[in-house]
Amino acid sequence: MSTTLQMLDQGSLRHILEAHNLFKLRKAGGRIANLSYIDLTDMKLEGVDLSDANLTGARLYGASLRDANFTRANLYGCDLRNADLRFARFDRADLRGACLRGANLTAASLIGTDLREGMIAFKDEKQGLRLMKHEKRAGELDHAIFNGADLSGARMNGMQAVSADFRDANLAGAVMSQAKLRKANLSGANLTGADLNGADVSGADLTGTVMVETQTSGCNLREADTTGTLDTPKEVFIDERPLRDFVALHEDWAKTGGAKGSRQVLSGVDFRLAGDLRKRVLTMLEADGAILFGLDLSGIELQGANLINADLRRCNLAGADLRGARLIGAKLTHANLTGTNLGPLDLGGGRLMRSDLSRAHLSHANLSNADLTRARMLEAVTEHVIDKGCNYMLAERA
Repeated sequence: MSTTLQMLDQGSLRHILEAHNLFKLRKAGGRIANLSYIDLTDMKLEGVDLSDANLTGARLYGASLRDANFTRANLYGCDLRNADLRFARFDRADLRGACLRGANLTAASLIGTDLREGMIAFKDEKQGLRLMKHEKRAGELDHAIFNGADLSGARMNGMQAVSADFRDANLAGAVMSQAKLRKANLSGANLTGADLNGADVSGADLTGTVMVETQTSGCNLREADTTGTLDTPKEVFIDERPLRDFVALHEDWAKTGGAKGSRQVLSGVDFRLAGDLRKRVLTMLEADGAILFGLDLSGIELQGANLINADLRRCNLAGADLRGARLIGAKLTHANLTGTNLGPLDLGGGRLMRSDLSRAHLSHANLSNADLTRARMLEAVTEHVIDKGCNYMLAERA
């Protein structure tokens, strides 16, 4: 940055942070942190709580800020280039004019964050008002990493994010009108209800992107890869009967051991409008390649089901029974598998059917307290999973 910023020694910074902590605890001697126009280049502040703090125009170039809390903080015009911001929280923060070029915000939370452009003017005796500038244009997100980040409801009108990484990010309801997203990676991102009016998304990777009710008027999609994009679901009919009828037939078959109903093969079917599937008994269902994106499947029974290559991204599978299920190549990114049973299914006579998640995509999934006893997980993608209380070590991973 061209503007001279104030340097702080470690003692002064520690005093400011201690006073801010007292402020957050509502204790005597507390004072909200004011780090505006302070140079904190390469500072190591992992896990620091600077929620509600003032960091206007501060320089945090290359700083280590993993797990930091900037909720509601004022980071207007802040220099965050190349900073490590993995798992940091910026919910409802003011990041207008901030430069995040090359910053790593993997799995960060930026719900309702303001990322629009903005500039800061300084009073100068010789030049009058003078703009503070970074090395390039302010508000730039070029090459920034938002892999798996939550940007729902964020305001990013007119932002520049050329070649930025938004893989598997949640951009539901985000305002990105007039944004420059050339060659950005938006594969697997959730753009439900997002505003992309007038945006430049040319050459971008939109494979598997969810674009339900996404506004794209005047959006430049030239040379963008839209393979496998999910749009607004439509009611599924089979032989002029609604899908929910066939789900009910299969449930009757599963509950009565075949005495009623009939086993269903629903490969490649879109279940998003199939009705309430919570706690349904769908044992041995054939649903390979099916679309179940974002559904609440909590408590569902899918023992021995064929879910090969199924789309289960952002599904709620908490407490589900998936013993012996075949989930080879299934998409489970951001899925909630809390307490899910993925152990072996006892077929009697000493025979066991093991759950198979080989080559499944589990990035950012929540596996807390899940049972993975003897589950096959060969070549499964497990980046940034939450596995507290999960017997992950009992799965076959090699």
